[in-house]
Amino acid sequence: LPLASSPSQPQHNTTGVTTANPPPTSAACSAADTSSDAAGTQEKTTAVELLSGETVVREGKAAILFPSANEVFYNPVQEFNRDLTCAVITEFARDLLTQRGVKVVVPGDKERVVVSLSDDNNEVDVQPEQDNGAAEPLCSVTAGEKCEQGLRVLEGLAASGLRSVRFALEVPGLHSITANDFSSKAAALIARNAQYNGVGHLLQASCRDASMLMYEMRKKKDRYDVIDLDPYGSPVTFLDAAVQSVSEGGLLCITCTDMAVMAGNSGETCYSKYGSISIKAKYCHEMALRIILHSLDQRAAVYQRYIQPLLSVSVDFYIRVFVRVFTGQATVKNSASKQALLYNCIGCGSFHLQRMGRKTINGKNVKYSAATGPPVGPECQHCGHRHQLGGPIWAEPIHDLRFVQKVLSAVSGNPSRFGTSKRIEGVLSMVTEELEDVPLYYTIDNLSSTLHCNTPPLLQFRSALLHAGHRVSMSHACKNAIKTDAPPAAIWDIMRCWVRSVRTSVSESWSSKDVCFSLKCWLTVCVCLCSFEACFRVREDANPQSRKRHLTRFQENPQAFWGPKARAKAGGGISMDLQDKRKKCQNKRKGQITDSSQLKNFPCKKFKKGTCDHGDQCCYAHEEMETSEDKTE
Repeated sequence: LPLASSPSQPQHNTTGVTTANPPPTSAACSAADTSSDAAGTQEKTTAVELLSGETVVREGKAAILFPSANEVFYNPVQEFNRDLTCAVITEFARDLLTQRGVKVVVPGDKERVVVSLSDDNNEVDVQPEQDNGAAEPLCSVTAGEKCEQGLRVLEGLAASGLRSVRFALEVPGLHSITANDFSSKAAALIARNAQYNGVGHLLQASCRDASMLMYEMRKKKDRYDVIDLDPYGSPVTFLDAAVQSVSEGGLLCITCTDMAVMAGNSGETCYSKYGSISIKAKYCHEMALRIILHSLDQRAAVYQRYIQPLLSVSVDFYIRVFVRVFTGQATVKNSASKQALLYNCIGCGSFHLQRMGRKTINGKNVKYSAATGPPVGPECQHCGHRHQLGGPIWAEPIHDLRFVQKVLSAVSGNPSRFGTSKRIEGVLSMVTEELEDVPLYYTIDNLSSTLHCNTPPLLQFRSALLHAGHRVSMSHACKNAIKTDAPPAAIWDIMRCWVRSVRTSVSESWSSKDVCFSLKCWLTVCVCLCSFEACFRVREDANPQSRKRHLTRFQENPQAFWGPKARAKAGGGISMDLQDKRKKCQNKRKGQITDSSQLKNFPCKKFKKGTCDHGDQCCYAHEEMETSEDKTE
């Protein structure tokens, strides 16, 4: 199993690497829990000495011990991921424990408000949080306290345990946290970090195979309320066990970093892993979210369970989904109607969805049948090119806007809680503005590239769609995205009007090379054939609130080579940086080495295996291996 922690991108550097420091103390337990947490309180004062070569990495309220050797994976770029997870689990615990009569208290929280968007003017309304009919809270719980009625959390691939330690210190309402890793060195480090941060009464280290651990907890009384999986690459090998070992209505937090596969570079590999073919298109990042949701729902349906997405985000170089899992045989029958095949035109980029199943309601009777199709002909009606077939993908909403608004109001009301609060507020604000019933999106630059014209301003294009009676929004997954319920024909009519408004004649706008290169496109998308009149007058509601307020939506890269880090080595040692490996392997096939003397710069693979018989006559290097053997002796 890979050693994976949660990779993250901070908005500003809140992660520090220091030398030995006294361990931080968590919040004091309440009077009602003083006796039950006496052992934990005593452990919080226990000092842990740093071993040789260890450093302390601080993030949030946690201080994590790290060895200098590359034995445990850690990526500081994913602080945003960890902050967002803490915020989501806090609101999930608040909703769940309120029904059990327990009040969740977070220091610094102001009066609870819910940020909602008006459908008429797309403005943000701030309303007090309404009572959901839950019982009057009998007791309150804060972060760092053990709650007997609280949540049981599992981090399947914990590595250093940073995420689990942050859960224990920053998320209230937890009963226990199991931080598991397949590496014995990582498990030992987790135990030391739990003791160093004084959360041993909440956090237990485990050295198990993550899948086997979850399979053993499939009984209803043993299931976890929250399961967090953040592997190095694809989580697909853990999904089957995860959907079985999460409790009824429990929360799954899944990260995927294999975006090259999910974004369309290897559709066949994507199908073998997730049961869906990815397409290389402008909407590939949202499609990746819908692919992982489809895969989760498909695996859950095998056990008569179904998913309810709470939040799905595409950030930086990874995607992150938060879903609840329920059991219900009747609801599982809707699974086919929630999935859809995707028809994508390779010429103009127009796309259509074809539902896998159909649900017909006649009074109290519900009939399920196969869907009819396809929705398109052999050739695209707009440009004449053929279609690609992708999917199936999740075609239902990927967010629960009511839940997202609660998380957004909690983060915006307590900005000092997380180091990336501004970015969380910006991303969640864009999520609340998205059209939840419209899958995928177009991009303005791709539409303009198809017609070889200048790109229309964002507000003018959005205004044209609104004037035509269509809904439109942006997407958090792409800064140039246009998510709209307008059919492709209406979008191309608006683009033709834009071309006609900025070009005086056809001869001025199109060269003979353009016409010959895309003759079918010229015959069907010709500006002269357009009879539709679009209005590009800018409307007030064309500019979304997140853009008006200048929120941090798509921030700049914080540092060079900020993306995924090299995998940790099980035996330690310094792993080659990805950029160094990239330089070494660049033009490896095209620039073949012809001079045999240059081969001495590369180690001999046969010598490493002990099968090289050439000795000093070998054209590859043996010195590095001999030096390491001498040191061993």
